[in-house]
Amino acid sequence: MSSARAADVSVASETTPLLVAAENIDPPPTYGPPEEHRPDSEDIEKPLPMGQILLLCYARLVDPIAFFSIFPFINKMIHEQAGVPETDVGFYAGLIESLFSMTQMLVMIGYGRVADRIGRKPVLVFSLCGMSVASAMFGLSKKVWQMILFRCLAGAFAGSVVTVRAMITENSTARTQAKAFSFFSFAGNIGIFLGPLIGGSLSEPTVNYPSVFGHMQLFKTYPYLLPTLITGCVAASGAALCALFVKETLITKTERTSSNAVSPPMSTWEVIKSPGVAVVLYLMGHMAVIALGYTAVDLGGLGFTPLQISFFLGLAGLSQALWLFPFPALQRRYGTGGVLRACSYLWPIFMALNPVANFMLKQGWTKAFWIMMPAAQILGAAVSLVFTGMQLALNDVAPAFNTLGTINAIFLTLNSGIRAVAPGVFSSIFAVGARTQVLGGQLIWVIIVGLTIGFWVGVRYLPAKAEGRIQGR
Repeated sequence: MSSARAADVSVASETTPLLVAAENIDPPPTYGPPEEHRPDSEDIEKPLPMGQILLLCYARLVDPIAFFSIFPFINKMIHEQAGVPETDVGFYAGLIESLFSMTQMLVMIGYGRVADRIGRKPVLVFSLCGMSVASAMFGLSKKVWQMILFRCLAGAFAGSVVTVRAMITENSTARTQAKAFSFFSFAGNIGIFLGPLIGGSLSEPTVNYPSVFGHMQLFKTYPYLLPTLITGCVAASGAALCALFVKETLITKTERTSSNAVSPPMSTWEVIKSPGVAVVLYLMGHMAVIALGYTAVDLGGLGFTPLQISFFLGLAGLSQALWLFPFPALQRRYGTGGVLRACSYLWPIFMALNPVANFMLKQGWTKAFWIMMPAAQILGAAVSLVFTGMQLALNDVAPAFNTLGTINAIFLTLNSGIRAVAPGVFSSIFAVGARTQVLGGQLIWVIIVGLTIGFWVGVRYLPAKAEGRIQGR
């Protein structure tokens, strides 16, 4: 499972005794979005504008497709096209992949600030257009510096990641945002699935599909151009659809508020200092570190064959998709805080099952392993509900509707920075633990379980505004 997948995957948790226990903890009375953008009683009953949500979900596909589509061929491209020795390929592949996230980290807040001032739609369309060009041109690279340039350029057009989150929030109400972000998360999972599929199946088309592409000199000269062109076309179609049919949400919100009641734009630091924001941002960063630590080790640490890894990844993906369906009802019944607390109880258990599975394989207890591990993957999919829950918490602590772009940009900046650094750090810890056999070779899992316990402690300090309890549920 990739890092970005783990950071963006959202699922729900079954009605368990843990959730019941969370429900019975004396909660704050009722919470929802801040007063500045809390919907009135008429607005809260509004159904989701599904046409707008589906268009935004299509735009959501672009970033994971662009990020993951090069993974199947990047090593071979660096070696064959740029002439880099095989011993150095891993370094440059890691650099190119990390620079995408690092560039995003540098531009996210700028896009969020602009989107809060001039509107979401211009930033969304501009970003998708830029992503289209940069992604398509990556396949024309013949030198490492060209690959770095186009990868950084693609990362620089990261505005769609910010604006889609803000627009989905503004198209929903306190009662419907859980359902809206279930669609958002499902679209992200589809993008994570399609990206490697496009990159792996369409690279070197003259070799893999000689009857169709064998006579095309363009694809002989640039054997990795076809998948990047397809990625560019997806982004271009998203830009066209959004330009034609997506409605501006910032203007709509402003028109529904009298000009005297509209607060002046807040600075980034003012947003961070607003009540509850720093705590939620910390919890989201902590959550991202855990997810990236897990995916840095993932099933490869069990010594699986590629076919077995594919089976477990497919099972996890299917489970995550299925958990999305009950999530809105669970969030409405137990509140965001209740669901997050249940996930925080289950997360250490799920992580601790991984070294247990490793031990089973070493002891030759294969039947016990194959009974336990699929159930553990389903449990892990349920725990991943925490990602959507934390997004709803972030929405609810936003100090005003015209800060949604900025507050999402702050989180995405934090997430991009973690995504650029954490996989390498955790992979190194895993390698050291395996080589030295510290704690029986399970050092990495001890650290990850410790991090999940830290998250459990942190959720206890979830701000009251982020509890997400809905009036008249």
